[in-house]
Amino acid sequence: MRIEEVKAFLTVAKTKNFQAAAQECDITQSTIYRQIQALESDLGTLLLHRNNQVKLTLGGELFLPRARKIYQEWNLAPSEINSLIPGKQEDLCAAVIGSICSTYLPPVLASFVNNYPQVKLRITCLGSDRALKVLQDGLVDIAIVMQSHLFKPSSEMVVDLLYEEPIFVLLSSNHPLADYQYIPTAELIKYPQVIFKEGYAMQNLVKEQFTYWGARLNSVLQLNSLDAFCATIAESNWLALLPESALRVLDHSLTFRQILEHKPMRQVLIVTTQDSLYYLQSILVLLIFL
Repeated sequence: MRIEEVKAFLTVAKTKNFQAAAQECDITQSTIYRQIQALESDLGTLLLHRNNQVKLTLGGELFLPRARKIYQEWNLAPSEINSLIPGKQEDLCAAVIGSICSTYLPPVLASFVNNYPQVKLRITCLGSDRALKVLQDGLVDIAIVMQSHLFKPSSEMVVDLLYEEPIFVLLSSNHPLADYQYIPTAELIKYPQVIFKEGYAMQNLVKEQFTYWGARLNSVLQLNSLDAFCATIAESNWLALLPESALRVLDHSLTFRQILEHKPMRQVLIVTTQDSLYYLQSILVLLIFL
């Protein structure tokens, strides 16, 4: 079955005349005959009664609504496929780790919307593991995540280093360790730690760092939002290891300090697939100039 055969059938059904149908399709009448015969051969039934006035057979009546749908879908396909061409995508979905959502991302989004007003943005804050999962499942176009040795990019993924930043100690302003400008590791490991929940790469980083220091991690609480970390740390003698970008805005009840030795760092990656590479490059340019 060829699309021109379907078009020929629809035109004859509308005009009820082979000659008129041929003129409308800008082909010869013999070509219209051949196309209808080929379609009937493919379907295994006659579609038209060939009398003075052409009429649909029972098979033709049954096929007519399906033929209309086939032809409509065929005509819609080019525009839908064209929307996948770089720069013409109407929706862009991103899964982003929380510290980026609250710091680097807002000015980038404003610039992106100005540059691409035709694109509808949808941003979801997720942990790194979940963000990569929804990217792999095709539910989002871009993921901004934290680097982890557990992350194994597939061959379809495009990965770029967004930035690297140090890890600081978040503590209450009246904490005993607040007297230090740089907190010694030997002192830091004595205190209970608040860490991220499973699925967040920061949890893996903290666990690996304590192993590197040869210390036991005393994790007393697992959270998944920066607001929860701040509220908990402000009311306790507990500590939290958090990235610099998460500590940009703190009230007077909180402070942060660098670690004296073996300072941990984290890398933040932007990950996408080849289909969305055009927008990844645009976002990278915007972030570079922040």
